[in-house]
Amino acid sequence: MSSTEVRTTDYHTAGEPFRIVDLAAAGLPPVPGDTVAERRATLLGPGGDGTAPRPGPLDGLRRLLVQEPRGHAGMYGGFVVPPDDDGAHLGVLFWHKDGYSTACGHGTMALGTWAVDTGLVVAPEDGRDVEVRIDVPSGRVTATVHRAGGRTTGVTFRNVPARVTGRRIPVTTGLGPVEVDLAHAGACYASVAARDLGLGVDRTDLPALLAVGREIRAALAGHPATRHPHDPLLSGVYGVILHEELPDTPAGPRQRNVTVFADGQIDRSPCGSGTSTRIALLADEGRLKEGDTLTHDSLVGTVFTGRIAPGGDTPQGLVTTVTGSAHRTGEHLFTLDPYDTLGSGFPL
Repeated sequence: MSSTEVRTTDYHTAGEPFRIVDLAAAGLPPVPGDTVAERRATLLGPGGDGTAPRPGPLDGLRRLLVQEPRGHAGMYGGFVVPPDDDGAHLGVLFWHKDGYSTACGHGTMALGTWAVDTGLVVAPEDGRDVEVRIDVPSGRVTATVHRAGGRTTGVTFRNVPARVTGRRIPVTTGLGPVEVDLAHAGACYASVAARDLGLGVDRTDLPALLAVGREIRAALAGHPATRHPHDPLLSGVYGVILHEELPDTPAGPRQRNVTVFADGQIDRSPCGSGTSTRIALLADEGRLKEGDTLTHDSLVGTVFTGRIAPGGDTPQGLVTTVTGSAHRTGEHLFTLDPYDTLGSGFPL
């Protein structure tokens, strides 16, 4: 770190944290690269593959903010950077305890809310939605911020197209064999019915869900269906979604899930990008069509609703929207004491 202090603004989206650092406002140097995707490659460092970061620029800052005692194993955040061009309001480099991700739906929703809250994108008190366009490593996404009564009441995330890439892929786990479905929506997610492993999506089974999620992710490393057709840095399973059925609503199916991502991190929200892949898989099964709504519950009781965007069936994949809400939890000035023997902290 070139500075001993850094300011952040923290949000949560449906319970999942998102720590925002505006690099320019913090007086930090720009990350080399002409696009957000190139800047992510810079942060990965020489030889980085997207899963095991090398010591690139800003990695000390990432570790300071995500590791204890300033963060925790479930912390998530993003560095605000310039967009790819004038068509977007901002760019973002997403990070977590293990490195830098290609997509983040809950982070996109938090950033849209933050952009309106701070006046970066001007919004009316009432009367209409505000579109915040954001460049992320996997492409351009949109957060439509909903306003009423002088405040933000919700936000809808429009993702890059989602594609089903694998069905009923056999995987052997410590709980027995299971069949896994794969889909890409900015990142690759594996979907597994929890009941096929003898588990429920609840806090009692959380240790087992976490362990088997890590097993499944490791077992699928290098599987052809996890590869992105155009960018190897978008390849590989990012998250494993363990889901269970709940009674349908009048608008469509309802499910509860827990998503295990990176190296054993638990998403407290229903997972934004992961919800896009669930929509694509349900549409592929004929269970969800345009006009229907997927009600997607998290382990902590929060909810996203997901839909196929109008006219969203495109040659590139299924365009989806996911709606939830994000709320500011605090503003922080973190300090790195040069005499602190723990330095930037530790993972636990």
